[in-house]
Amino acid sequence: MSHTAHTPSHRKPRRSASKLAVRAGIAGGVLSTLAMAGTASASPSEPVAETTLEMPVLDLDLSADVATAVTTAAENTRAAAVEGELNVQEEHARTGAAAEAKQAKEDAQQKADAEKKAKEEQARKAEADRANRSSARSSLANASASDDDSFSPGHNSGGDSDEGGSTSRPATGSAAAIVDFARAQVGKAYVSGATGSSAYDCSGLVQAAYRQAGITLDRVSQAQSTAGTSVSLSNLQPGDILYWGAKGSAYHVAIYVGGGKFVGAQNPSTGVVERNLSYDMPTGAVRVL
Repeated sequence: MSHTAHTPSHRKPRRSASKLAVRAGIAGGVLSTLAMAGTASASPSEPVAETTLEMPVLDLDLSADVATAVTTAAENTRAAAVEGELNVQEEHARTGAAAEAKQAKEDAQQKADAEKKAKEEQARKAEADRANRSSARSSLANASASDDDSFSPGHNSGGDSDEGGSTSRPATGSAAAIVDFARAQVGKAYVSGATGSSAYDCSGLVQAAYRQAGITLDRVSQAQSTAGTSVSLSNLQPGDILYWGAKGSAYHVAIYVGGGKFVGAQNPSTGVVERNLSYDMPTGAVRVL
């Protein structure tokens, strides 16, 4: 027989589930009875105070806030649009100023080029005139040498010996009238556009002198340089028209008066003067008589 057979167990005996359920039901009933009794014992003249929780009232004017927000947004939008427009205008102004500056520079360059070209053309014409004069001097010198070889010393063709070797007969008839009139004007003033009787320009003097012989000439030196027929500077006669510059575009004219001299309205400083051909050798000559 086991030595523990008569020893009581130290473990609590297990209770059955049915007993636990009965006990839980009894306890629940007791608690319900006590609750009902407490309620019944309360005085009916003292009602139970009920506590009411008041929720905080939010006093918000949402419509005003929304309107303010919309207005602010609109103002910001307009401000941004204005600033953008100003930026565009500023950019256009900078672009326009740059374009104007570029155009002004191009115009100035074109003007400078045109002035340079005009000066070069003027210099070219002046050089051509000098070359023509030099050629005329050479021709006159050659003609003089030829005349010297053709005639014995102390003799000539029966006329006056001109400076530079050319020969001419004394002025007679219409030529004399032209020469006498031209010499009578020596000492009078030079005035551009004047045709007498107290002042002349170069072509005005030539026109007035030829009028004494009943001959009407064109007014300007360019046309006068093409009148009549061309003659060599080595074969001049009194009354011939001398011109300076190219024929048809001469810038100065005078009258050959014989003896290697001419009379012309030179410029405002000298007025009408009589000069030797060597003073300013003409480019060419024409004979109208």
